[in-house]
Amino acid sequence: MTASPRSDQCPIPSRPTSPALLVAAGIGAGLLVRNATKPPPTPEQKRETALKIMEVMLPEKRAFDVRLWDGTVLSAPRQPARATLVLNSDYALDRMLRFPLDIHMGEAYLRGDYDIEGDVGSVTSLGDDLELTPTTLLRLLALLPALRRTREGSPDPLAITAKLEGPSHSRGRDQQAVQYHYDVSNDFYKLWLDRRMVYSCAYFPIGTETLDEAQAAKLEHICRKLRLKPGERLLDIGCGWGGMAIYAAQHYGVRVLGVTLSEAQLREGQARVRAAGLDDLVKLELRDYRDVLRDGEQFDKISSIGMAEHVGSRNLPAYFATAFAALKPGGLMMNHAIASPPSPPRLPQWVEGGNFAGKYVFPDGELQPIYETLQRASEAGFEVRDVENLREHYALTLRHWADNLEAHGNEARAALGEQRFRLWRLYLNACVPAFERGNLLIFQSLLARPDADRRAHVPLSRADLYT
Repeated sequence: MTASPRSDQCPIPSRPTSPALLVAAGIGAGLLVRNATKPPPTPEQKRETALKIMEVMLPEKRAFDVRLWDGTVLSAPRQPARATLVLNSDYALDRMLRFPLDIHMGEAYLRGDYDIEGDVGSVTSLGDDLELTPTTLLRLLALLPALRRTREGSPDPLAITAKLEGPSHSRGRDQQAVQYHYDVSNDFYKLWLDRRMVYSCAYFPIGTETLDEAQAAKLEHICRKLRLKPGERLLDIGCGWGGMAIYAAQHYGVRVLGVTLSEAQLREGQARVRAAGLDDLVKLELRDYRDVLRDGEQFDKISSIGMAEHVGSRNLPAYFATAFAALKPGGLMMNHAIASPPSPPRLPQWVEGGNFAGKYVFPDGELQPIYETLQRASEAGFEVRDVENLREHYALTLRHWADNLEAHGNEARAALGEQRFRLWRLYLNACVPAFERGNLLIFQSLLARPDADRRAHVPLSRADLYT
């Protein structure tokens, strides 16, 4: 199971479906009808069917065992296994292996049809390793009806699905989407984020840094790229809980306006600004990125860290045009955002394109390939000065987050309830292999607004970033 590119984080691009797969699906539908007339299978037949499905589906190099509902264990080829996939009922596989796979495998986990013991990420990477050929699909469709629950009906709907109103990426709907994700509970996020509550990819120059150290290194890396100087005005779009704003004011003496659409983030961020004694330098507001020009002020520098994923492809031109207008000539902008890979999906959309993350984690989130983001920035007038891919750093960050959530599982369950805890456990762990394998990317793009003489105020080399 892999994380769909966020539709922070968009549906998987479609590609023409193989005619052979369509034929297999049609034949499979006939098999379902014929199987419906057969007598119910015995418990032994169900166990044997499940083992055959595992033989068809599971990759040879998997690192996890499978334990069936009756205690039968199918061991991983290499022992010791890093995890165990536990099927809690004889109908779990049927619920999991419906199309689109990412939706049904995710929802089956949220409902408790299966559990994962041990290293969750070793199981959530399964989707990348599946080889759904027409032959495999036919065998699968022939076997699954034996595990279908009698007179099951539709599974109960999940209460945690996002329900947004209004046109996509309108001001009102954007605020609903942001609040669905971020206004869950400040205390919940404190369980697994670093002490500054920086909710974006950290930076691991060596690789052995703690999460606190890596997030501080990320903020420092961005401040250096922006070449911040005392007395400058910084606009932080999507300021979160104030981590970047506070760090930049403390370490670089800049004055900061941070804007967010999350009321919970704003309350916590303002409290942190007061606790740091920075009321004279840092101001955080509930404000849409489209309204940063309302006071007519311009800024020397702009940071946007983990926010552009919420903008939407249609609104990218307006996003960069607004930032360009808010930036003084000669100023710099850092756009730090997750991106989709340029290559087409490995499996057809009807197989794996349900966008689980967009339905349950980041509603209305969209990702673009980096070339589209840079094109829109350039069209707004920006000059692209530097681009850095940090995807390995995000895999490390997510491992820290997932481990922290696991360590505070009981507290998270108490705060959110079992289904929402399982959602976050699944999502964070699924994102690790997505970034490790390049199914998700993240880029820091340094953009300049040239001055009247067409100069971009950056050094001739990057040496100053590392000394």
